[in-house]
Order: sequence, then C-alpha cells, then structure tokens
Amino acid sequence: MTVSPPLRSGSLRRRTIVAVLALVALLLVVLAIVVDVALGARLRGQIEERLRDRAAAAASLVGTVDDSELAERLSDQGLAVRIDGASGDSVVAGPSPEQLRDGPPGGPGGPGTGPATRSVPQPTASSDVSVVASEVTGDSDLVTLRSTLSDGSTLTLTASAAGIDDTLVQVRWIMALSSIGVLVLAAGAVTLVVRRTLRPLDQVSRVARAIGSGERERRLHPTRPDTEIGRVATALDDMLDDVVGAEQAALDAEQRLRAFLSDAAHELRTPVAGIRAAADTLVRADLAGPEREVLAAHVAREAARASRLVDDLLTMARVDRGLELSRTALDLRSLVTAEAERVPLVHPSLRLRTEIPDAAVPVHADPDRVAQVLSNLIENAARATGRTGLVTVGVERRGSTAVVVVTDDGPGVPLADRERIFERLVRLDDARAGSGGVGLGLPIARGIARAHGGDVRCVDSDRGARFEITLPLAERSAA
Repeated sequence: MTVSPPLRSGSLRRRTIVAVLALVALLLVVLAIVVDVALGARLRGQIEERLRDRAAAAASLVGTVDDSELAERLSDQGLAVRIDGASGDSVVAGPSPEQLRDGPPGGPGGPGTGPATRSVPQPTASSDVSVVASEVTGDSDLVTLRSTLSDGSTLTLTASAAGIDDTLVQVRWIMALSSIGVLVLAAGAVTLVVRRTLRPLDQVSRVARAIGSGERERRLHPTRPDTEIGRVATALDDMLDDVVGAEQAALDAEQRLRAFLSDAAHELRTPVAGIRAAADTLVRADLAGPEREVLAAHVAREAARASRLVDDLLTMARVDRGLELSRTALDLRSLVTAEAERVPLVHPSLRLRTEIPDAAVPVHADPDRVAQVLSNLIENAARATGRTGLVTVGVERRGSTAVVVVTDDGPGVPLADRERIFERLVRLDDARAGSGGVGLGLPIARGIARAHGGDVRCVDSDRGARFEITLPLAERSAA
C-alpha cells in the first residue's frame, strides 16, 4: 500500500506574502545596484568629457597665449595641469594630486590655487594645433587625461573624482529609505490582495465542514472552473458526489443485506421448522404405514428446500469471489435439448416448446454452469406462469454471439424493473414474485454468464417476459 507524504499545511497566506515581499526586496536591491553602477559610470564619464573639452579648448589656444597663462586658465577650473613642450620644457599649474584626492578646490569646478610655474621660459610660435591622441587613466579619486598635440607637445589634465563617491553615498541613502517605504507599502497592499485572492479557499473550508457536519447537499459550484481555484472546487464537487453516491450505495447495500438476512432466515426457518416438527412426530409417535411415509416425504422435501437455499447462497458467494469455470467445447443445442427433457420431470404441468436450429452453435463454456443459468431462467418462467403456462426455449446465432432465448406468457416485467430484478435479494411485488424465491436466481444467472464473457438481459417482448442469455461463439471447423 502506497502511503502519500504528509501535506505541507503551513499558512499559504503568510508564505505568499513573504515570497512576494522577498521578490520585491530582491528587485529593489538589483535596481539599487544598477543605479549605483550606472550613475557612477555616468558621473565619471562626465568628468572625462569635461577634460576632453578642456584639452580641445587648450589646443586651440596653443600658439596664441603663453603656456604659463594657458596653464593658469586651466588650473583656475580646479584642474591639475602639466604642459610638456616639444623641446622638453614643462609648465605645471593647479593643485597637487594629493590635494585633488581630498576634493576639488572650492568644490567641483571651483577655482584652482597656486601660481603657475615655468621651468624654462620660452616663447611659442603661433600655429594651428589640435589634439592628436588622448589617453584616460586614474583611480577612484583621480581622473587623468593625457593628450598629445599636433605640435609635439603633451597636455596632461587631472581632475578630482572624490565628488562621485559623495554623490553615490547620498543616492544610496535615498534608495535605501525609498526601498523601506516601498516594502512597507507593498506589505500592506500584498496582504490585502492575498487575503482577497485566497477568500475562495475559506469558502471551500466552510463548505467542507458543513458537509462533514451532515449537509451532504452543499456544493461549491465555481463560476470559473478553468482557473486554479475553479479546478480545485470542481474536483472537490466531483469527489463529494462520488462520496455521497458511495455512501448512499453502502446504505442501500446494507439495507438489502438486512432484508436478505431477514428473508433468508424466514426461508430457512420454514423448512427447518417443518423438518423439526416431522422429526419430533416420528420420534415420539408410534407411526407406521402411510402416515410414516408422508412424514418422511415431508422431511425430505423440506430438507431439499433448505439445501437449495443454502446452495444458492454459496453460489452467490462464489460469483462474488470469481467463479472457477471448467470450460469445454460444446454445442449449445445439445445442452438446451437436455435441459428441455428435464423440465417435464420437475414441472409436469408446464407447457414447454423448443426452437432448435439445424446448424451447430458451438461455445467454449462450463456445461454445468450454463445449464444452471438456463435452469434458473426456466424456473423463473415457471413460477411466473403458475407452473402451467407456455415457456419457449430457443437457440440462435447473432454474428459472433450465441443466444439462448427463454420466453413465457406470464405477466411480464415492467420496463423500470428490467435491470433491478438482476440485483441480488430483489423480488418484484407483482405476480412474478408471488410463488416464492429469495431473489437470487437471476443475479446468479447473470453472474455466471458474465464470468463466461456474456450476459443475461430482460428485453422487450410482445407478451410475457423474454430473457436472453448471450455467450461468445466459439468458431470451430466442421468435422
């Protein structure tokens, strides 16, 4: 027997809220990282662009102003400037790299400090000069642009990047506080949404409790059976229908079983009481001759009746467990003929007619069990006709099926009862049940036929009742 693992029954509402908030927090962290990296790259890129603009402007002034004056103009913008002439002369102006690491003088873009110095004064010739190549270097605190000019000189501009970190720290604080606010708002919104979304599950719980307390007719009836909750509700409704149906079937079966026990006890009590009374009379009375023979015959008759009832009960039990059949190849015509020859011995007043075809009707079956089915149907027809009516037994072939037909001229079976009569322990209240029986003959007949792969059915008839036994036809070559 396969044991299912226990269902994880933690709070679905709590798990959903925590999962959504965790996802929102993760998205906020990813957003903060993306903003931090993108903003830092953007600010550093702006510094590099500013340095390139200053280098291009300075190149356009080379030859029109002195190198020292040019260096002073650039350093006034908060840059460390170094101009290396083509002849080896150098001009340095502005704050030192150490000062720039602490931040640009006067703030970003503020004026520089310190005079421009000239190592070797030298006049410059006027000419058209441009930037030939540029290289950007630096670290987290400094950005350095080294530009080679077309006259052979080199211009090196260094700017502070310390303000980038300050800006990023401020942005991080803003993102952190904003994220906390977003999480608080999201927690409230998600709680409301999840509570509303999971409300149908509360309805499912209420209906289940109501059904468990006895309201078997309660159902969910989802408006959208194609959704997740709709599918769960539909499955629960179907399960409840099956459970209620099984419960009703169990109650009906229990009621039939009680009726069967009552009927069986009654049927057994009658022959047993007759046997006991006759036996007591035989033992106590000094009887001889005809009286003794009558009592002995009565004992034998009642014992046979009780034995037949016990045999029916045992047969029904075997049908429930699965019959063990001793199959053999036989011609159904011979079996029907043999049973028809036995009928006058049991029911001498019954008028029996047979309809036997000329062609063989071969089947692969248990002859004793098939004979029992036919005997039960003939006995049923005899009781329905008061044991004096007309009963017809016929054999025919229908495609790959062999059919035995038993009809009578009795009162017939109402259409509504044609399946119910095959339920065990069911007896009709009309004339067909007026002559006794506990309602096991037809269920036994159907059980035996179905064990052979066939069936027994009550079908339409112009007069009386018509029963058909169907068995698989065994095709065999003619000898």
